[in-house]
Amino acid sequence: MNVFDILGPVMIGPSSSHTAGAARIGLVTRALLGKTPVKAHIFLHGSFAKTYKGHGTDKALVAGILGMKTDDERIRFSLDTAKEEGLEIQIETGELEDAHPNTAEITLTAEDGEKVSLRGSSIGGGNILITRVNGMEVSLTGQNPALIVLHKDAPGTIAAVTEIMAEYGANICSFHLAREAKGGLAVMTIESDSCLGPDLNEKINQLENIYSSTLLERV
Repeated sequence: MNVFDILGPVMIGPSSSHTAGAARIGLVTRALLGKTPVKAHIFLHGSFAKTYKGHGTDKALVAGILGMKTDDERIRFSLDTAKEEGLEIQIETGELEDAHPNTAEITLTAEDGEKVSLRGSSIGGGNILITRVNGMEVSLTGQNPALIVLHKDAPGTIAAVTEIMAEYGANICSFHLAREAKGGLAVMTIESDSCLGPDLNEKINQLENIYSSTLLERV
């Protein structure tokens, strides 16, 4: 346990789980899209679905999608800000199988039609766990610098990525791989307890069999 687990994040209330964690989920989704979204579809499960208006979960998720961090005082007015910036928002509620009670699924669409979808859970104290990206299982906490690498499932691809990380002195503290099928689309989520920079990420993007590598700083 670290001090973050005891004290929680610097945040706009009322709840670390329902607001701080929610804002971080939204922020990660925007980072993965890598550009300004024009549409946001938000699906809320469990406790998020039942209490989101009272706890401001909707405002927090939208704030994160707009790029606001957990201590941003504008979180309270994020729905108004979204309208001003032309972000179309759709919120639905329902049930998901085998999901944490505080779970949201977000799909963002950019003006050029590019989309990203993410499932994330707020697991307490402002901490989050991202469990799906574009429908594939991942494991990502957002507490460390990370790479999300979409690639072809081909021999040597993982080794090529990790060799570049070693070349740049990046120490891997968490690694997760998922794939649709042998030889098909796969995704690596790699967290590091050392700094990851844009040069490293760009070099990975140039590798054979890599569709995209996204650098995600700690959120």
